[in-house]
Amino acid sequence: MTDKVKLIQKRMKTAQDRNAKYANVRHRPLSFEQGDRVFLKILPFRGTVRFGKQGKLSLRFIGPYEILEKIGNLVYRLALTPDLSGIHDVFHVSMLRKYQPDLSHIIQVDEAELDDNLRYFEKPIQILDRKENKSNSETKPFHL
Repeated sequence: MTDKVKLIQKRMKTAQDRNAKYANVRHRPLSFEQGDRVFLKILPFRGTVRFGKQGKLSLRFIGPYEILEKIGNLVYRLALTPDLSGIHDVFHVSMLRKYQPDLSHIIQVDEAELDDNLRYFEKPIQILDRKENKSNSETKPFHL
């Protein structure tokens, strides 16, 4: 009986090592220091268009924000703006992306209108173009 248990443990260890080998190839360790600037991941709702982009091209990150302190190996406290005062300021490393200094990356927080769960609702701002559908006897406006 003891030999069977040891055989099972050995096979389980072999399977775990094989899985870890494949998982570690894709693993990318991230760490930040106090004073670094990062983007914060937001969770968009599908539906209406707010920023002129829909689906894959909608916003994924806002910021950049400065890291105030490193709480643990994977947890950081950010210096959020007063608009985001209702959101807890501690985030896991998976919610952050390193900021590469570029002025085109900066997105104003007041444009995003986030709720407490870092989600936003997209709303149309204006109709940019019109098209008319023509049938046999009448013409109806059609919005693009």
